[in-house]
Amino acid sequence: MDHGLWTVWGGTVFVASSPLKVALVHEWLTNWAGSEKVLLRLHQLFPEAPIYTSVFVPEALPAIFRSLDIRTSFLQRFPFRRNHRLWLPLMPLAFEGFDLRGYDVVISNSHACAKGVLTPYGTWHICYCYSPTRYVWDRYHEYLRSEEGRGIRRRLFPWLMHSLRLWDFQAAQRPDTMVAISQFVRRRIQKYYRREAEVIYPPLEWERFEGVEMVPYEEREFFLVVSRLVRHKRVDLAVEACSLGKLPLKVVGEGPERRRLERMGGATVEFLGWQPDEIVVDLYRRARAVIFPSEDDFGLVPLEAMACGTPVVAYAGGGALETVVEGETGLFFREPTAEALLEALRRLEGQEWALPRLRQQAKRFKPQHFFAAWQRLLRGRKVDEE
Repeated sequence: MDHGLWTVWGGTVFVASSPLKVALVHEWLTNWAGSEKVLLRLHQLFPEAPIYTSVFVPEALPAIFRSLDIRTSFLQRFPFRRNHRLWLPLMPLAFEGFDLRGYDVVISNSHACAKGVLTPYGTWHICYCYSPTRYVWDRYHEYLRSEEGRGIRRRLFPWLMHSLRLWDFQAAQRPDTMVAISQFVRRRIQKYYRREAEVIYPPLEWERFEGVEMVPYEEREFFLVVSRLVRHKRVDLAVEACSLGKLPLKVVGEGPERRRLERMGGATVEFLGWQPDEIVVDLYRRARAVIFPSEDDFGLVPLEAMACGTPVVAYAGGGALETVVEGETGLFFREPTAEALLEALRRLEGQEWALPRLRQQAKRFKPQHFFAAWQRLLRGRKVDEE
């Protein structure tokens, strides 16, 4: 299919003189997280586009979602919508049930099932992929051994995941174009789906940090973690390292791991729960460093820290390798152990940081770069062309 004539102007996609009809597809709208923020940015590019999703829980999202054209699947009528995992076996049917006839472009915003929509011949399906589905591929055995995988779930889980794995691979062949959120994800798409992908980095919400005043580094007194408290985020490494080294640590976030982490934490570790955005930004700017201990597909937290003039101590894996510049905007630790992290935190004390350089790195991920990359893609050019 020749996309060379496609272009973007003023937020609307055109081919020749006719505006194209665009639809957005999202997994589920049950919480406010990174992919939902990106969905709103995509909707900024295509303000007339409806959003197709499996389930929608309006009270769990910002009020702006109530004004959007959101079209749900049959799962919307089921109980326990907020716990969408209950209905995971039915997700393939939900997405294949959407009638996407009449659209010229369909963009699936996907880390699981949304890429499996069926599009007509002549429709350009672009999948913006956050990750190959983790629980059927590289985190399958981790999930099987976890608390959630015990009991009857443990006996049923392998059978269910085997079926979903076969469907997931087939579904990944349906998009005409795959776009990954990082080089790390691009390589995993290549491994698990045998597909090539472009890379468009997610946008940093620069508006939150535009007027931030940087605190002199010598006045900063604590380390900071901002994260959901779930096992794969490896917040336990930060808690253990700072407890061992008697270093002050503040932890922002909630999740099922909180009780276990509180039991691990020493006297220097403080759990703050979820905090309003203005408090989080203030904590970012007053921290000696933000600790990012997980192997994330991309990870916006390091960029948010740098936007506030704060260096990052990150695990040397995943998307952090593409955002953090070692020695300039942060440091890496290369073994997923508390001892390796503590050694990196001690190395940090001997570093000098050019705080404006930190903000300059974060600016590379401002929304206009995201929009420009999508415009280049829709014009049929490589997204990394200038």
